[in-house]
Amino acid sequence: MSGPLDYPLEQVLYVKKRRVEEAEKVVKAKKELLKQEEEKLVKAEELRDKAKEHQQAKLQQLRDYIDTAGMNPDKVLQMKSYLEIVKEKLAAEEEKVKKQKQNVQTAEKNLQDAIEQKRQREFEVDKIKTHRKEWEKEIRKEIAIKEAAETDEIGNL
Repeated sequence: MSGPLDYPLEQVLYVKKRRVEEAEKVVKAKKELLKQEEEKLVKAEELRDKAKEHQQAKLQQLRDYIDTAGMNPDKVLQMKSYLEIVKEKLAAEEEKVKKQKQNVQTAEKNLQDAIEQKRQREFEVDKIKTHRKEWEKEIRKEIAIKEAAETDEIGNL
């Protein structure tokens, strides 16, 4: 008798394999989410850089005005006031970048957690597959012993 054997943990193995497949889907979704968060970070950094360049340009404009045109106090005050507004915008953009970096870090952590969970579920499947192989060896060994005993009985008759 060397036909297929009914492994008692077949249903458990099936469930564990399904969990691995689900974990793979979760990992794929987490990778996509991380990619989206990284793209948002790049956009936020670009906006921050534009604000920074604008601030530098206006600051240089103020310096050039003071150096060349002399001192019109109203114009200087107006330019300084605008520079304060630009500085506040830059600070807001910096804060957005900081928050987005935190979002990226959270997404990276979530991805690592999902990968670890998938790895653990794969390990569980491997453990059951190994158990199945050992179980099949043991059952085949028992069957061979029974068949040998039956053959001896038949030979003794």
